[in-house]
Amino acid sequence: MLELEDVSVSLGGRDVVSHVSARVGRGAWLGVVGPNGAGKSTLIRAIVGLLRHEGHIRLGGREYRATERRARARAVAYVPQRPVLPASMNVTDYVLLGRSAHHSYLGAETAEDLSVAGQVLERLELASFARKVLGELSGGEQQRAVLARALVQEAPVLVMDEPTTSLDLGHAQLVLELTDQLRQESGLSVLCSLHDLTVAAQFAENLVVLSQGSAVLEGKPAEVLTKSTIRRYFGANVDVYHGPAGPVLSPARSRPSLGVTR
Repeated sequence: MLELEDVSVSLGGRDVVSHVSARVGRGAWLGVVGPNGAGKSTLIRAIVGLLRHEGHIRLGGREYRATERRARARAVAYVPQRPVLPASMNVTDYVLLGRSAHHSYLGAETAEDLSVAGQVLERLELASFARKVLGELSGGEQQRAVLARALVQEAPVLVMDEPTTSLDLGHAQLVLELTDQLRQESGLSVLCSLHDLTVAAQFAENLVVLSQGSAVLEGKPAEVLTKSTIRRYFGANVDVYHGPAGPVLSPARSRPSLGVTR
């Protein structure tokens, strides 16, 4: 459903993403991980058409021109890391913006649009906030509204950039488990960058590691998230435990000598 072939992005004359290739099949989940500044957000913004790129990005086997925004919106939905939200707009109206690609520019919302939005709000535990304005919501509630807007697009590909950054543990789990349910129920294809490597390992079927803009590793979480890999690319010492849902990483604190003499 999503294919990246030799994708590069330059910003300000500097190569931020360099020759990245990857594939996400129907109903698959690819996690994108890497240290800060590795190029994760830049790559995602190129996928959804917000940045110019070299190479090929195909959605459902098709490449979209920059002018084909509505057609692209029917093919891929996007959850940004730092969304810009109109504070005075209520939650329902904001979420319904995700349906705009399904009707004409002057077309009003249909009964189907309202039904889809209502179902998504219910599943994301936002139904009670439907008439509240976005400016009255907490950061976590706003982030769930952003996800709701993306899900009502009913695009076959969902791309998310750090979707759980502002969420507490319970709602972060809710968002990721709902995404996983939709993936299994409807064949949704997911590409998601995550800062928490343990969480990425729990949900993604495969991981690609970006470092200095290049894809340096790709494979199953247990193959990619090793002590040596984390030390080399993230500069951290960890212990890796293998749980039933995938690798679990724990910081391995060093214990320097206190230099006490007798």
